[in-house]
Amino acid sequence: MTRPVTASDLADWMAFAPERSAWHVALDEAEDVQGFQWIEPRDGLPPEACDIATFVRIGKTGLGIGSALFDATRRAARDLGYVWINANIRADNEGGLIYYQSRGFRNYGTVENHVLENGEIVTKILKRFDL
Repeated sequence: MTRPVTASDLADWMAFAPERSAWHVALDEAEDVQGFQWIEPRDGLPPEACDIATFVRIGKTGLGIGSALFDATRRAARDLGYVWINANIRADNEGGLIYYQSRGFRNYGTVENHVLENGEIVTKILKRFDL
């Protein structure tokens, strides 16, 4: 079961490595969140690389929200001194795989038998975008 992302969730996530992270949020005319994206360092990645995560509200994909978010995120990654961006995507997340591929990310590895918090075992695809 999933639940909506709360402001508390965002605050917790944003508190990790704030000096090496960047957050961007897409709002509509009523200032409702339509999507958000962030980059941050991650254990297991070299210091010149950051991890990326992207979320766009269901029913709002294909409207340019993800493109606008990535334009801002790419600039921020360069400003923070990163050389490349890592995307770690579940193999069954077709939308995510297409999104990152369309931004110019390329496959560089897989993680087999990754165990999620709920015990589910999945394959992850690793994609890389060179700045």
